[in-house]
Amino acid sequence: MQSNTNSSPGTHDGWLMYHSVGLFPDQEAVVRDALALFASSWCAPGLKRWDEGLAARQGVLDNWARLVNAQPRNVFAAENVTEAFGKFVAALGTRLAGRKVLIAADCFPSLHFLLSGLAATFGFTLETVPLAAGAAWVTDDAFIDAWRDDVGLAVITWVTSTASKRADLERLVAHGRKQGSLIAVDITQGAGILDFDVTRPAVDFVATTTLKWLCGAPGTGLGYVCPALLDSGLAPQMTGWFSQPDPFNWDITRFSLAAEARRFDTGTPSFLPFVASAPGLAWHLSGASDGLRERNLRLCRALIEVLDAKGYVLHSPRADAARGGSVMAVLPAHIEPQALEASLVEAGVVVDTRGRVMRFSPGVLTHDSIANRLATLLPD
Repeated sequence: MQSNTNSSPGTHDGWLMYHSVGLFPDQEAVVRDALALFASSWCAPGLKRWDEGLAARQGVLDNWARLVNAQPRNVFAAENVTEAFGKFVAALGTRLAGRKVLIAADCFPSLHFLLSGLAATFGFTLETVPLAAGAAWVTDDAFIDAWRDDVGLAVITWVTSTASKRADLERLVAHGRKQGSLIAVDITQGAGILDFDVTRPAVDFVATTTLKWLCGAPGTGLGYVCPALLDSGLAPQMTGWFSQPDPFNWDITRFSLAAEARRFDTGTPSFLPFVASAPGLAWHLSGASDGLRERNLRLCRALIEVLDAKGYVLHSPRADAARGGSVMAVLPAHIEPQALEASLVEAGVVVDTRGRVMRFSPGVLTHDSIANRLATLLPD
């Protein structure tokens, strides 16, 4: 088993960008090998290229199902999280008519853009729980206060991308069940660094991407639909030849939907993003990432100490249990964010900013000395 402790500096020893792009040891070589194998298969004479490409794609879906304790029949592929949510909401169709879809203002903006556009088409009202004045995140209390029995669907952001605030899923889901709502969860910022189980608590829909902590490639979105909802007649608005039980049925008079979540497929599926994302999922499931969360917490605590000493305002929950894998802080007014970001990258420490908020996400390749380095590099 490969150690997840980075005891000596390396190429990515200052990588603090797991909230954006995840990396793991020897990733470039492993991904290169996977893509080379696909190229050899695709370019070889014969008829196996489609079978091998489909098997590679299905392998990613199977591994993601395993990671979140889902049955493979209940997961499907998309290009990204927004598309996965779009397929799900469109399939609900008139079930949401005359009701509300609830979401927090600190959701990933793309989902808000999506739902705003779909509201008129499907007859629901989008209600956005606002940030309180001066707050860094929408509290669970505020979300629950807005969650009444007129909410047909609640969209929960498990870990926010702007503050790394972690939602209390058990509490939120328990409340939502009393309201009779469907519950969807965006787990993008938590998948791979926090354990997630689609059955504990049971939710209706989940989506993520293989980017970030799952160490995959863009273009690999993943969706889950709970068995009861999938089997209730949930029908996608867009279909194609891969939506069928047998994708190779060419008889246009006998189209039907696949019984499993593969009904959300449409036309010819994409292979390359799944091939490039397979090694990251395999790395997680191999046991090589064991202890990653504990290490992440240790480094996050050290980073918080540095930020406190510098007088930066913490923009993330201080308690470990209330936080995802990142620490975020508001830069003082005299510091220009992009200039600081560039100087840190020049020094080998890779971070990013959202407005005046700087985001730090330590992972497997981040060196143990990162807090000491930032204590020197960050201006007072």
